[in-house]
Amino acid sequence: MTIVLQADGTAAFPALVLRPWDEGDIPTLIEIYRDPVLRRWTRMPVHDEDDARQWLQTHQRGWTEGRQCSFAVLEAERPVAHILLKELVPGKPSAEVGYWTAADARGRGIAVRALDAVSRWAFETWELERLELLHQVDNLASCRVAQKCGYPLEGVLPARPPFPKDGHLHVRHAGQDPEERPLHST
Repeated sequence: MTIVLQADGTAAFPALVLRPWDEGDIPTLIEIYRDPVLRRWTRMPVHDEDDARQWLQTHQRGWTEGRQCSFAVLEAERPVAHILLKELVPGKPSAEVGYWTAADARGRGIAVRALDAVSRWAFETWELERLELLHQVDNLASCRVAQKCGYPLEGVLPARPPFPKDGHLHVRHAGQDPEERPLHST
């Protein structure tokens, strides 16, 4: 069964569709990863088709093994962002979320809407008590997305490999949604 989620549109921007990444996304994935800002914040670089296939296989394996869920965020049928739900362990009350947005899609609320959809789905589906979101302290855009999506700052974490700087820990608890919006899935 393939999980497909939707995030509502806004007055200015269309609805988003979230679905697992697939082979047809490889050219777009390579294009998106040409962005130096994106490469600065991600740990698994994509430079060419081989890297993209390895990236895709890693994320598909996560779905198969049930330890992570990786969503391509589509706007007008084109991937423009990535949302990852990871560290899914049966009986563990928490998991971690991460995300990135393509350069041409930043500043339009895509990460906030997609992260909210995945967060709501994760709480409902996995019966989690909390979701954790981590980023380096100097990643101000990620900090804004976290806060807009109901992930208040909970603490500062010391730097540790592979992260060269301290990090922020943001947490969203079950039942503490930023506002009531319906979740759509098929």
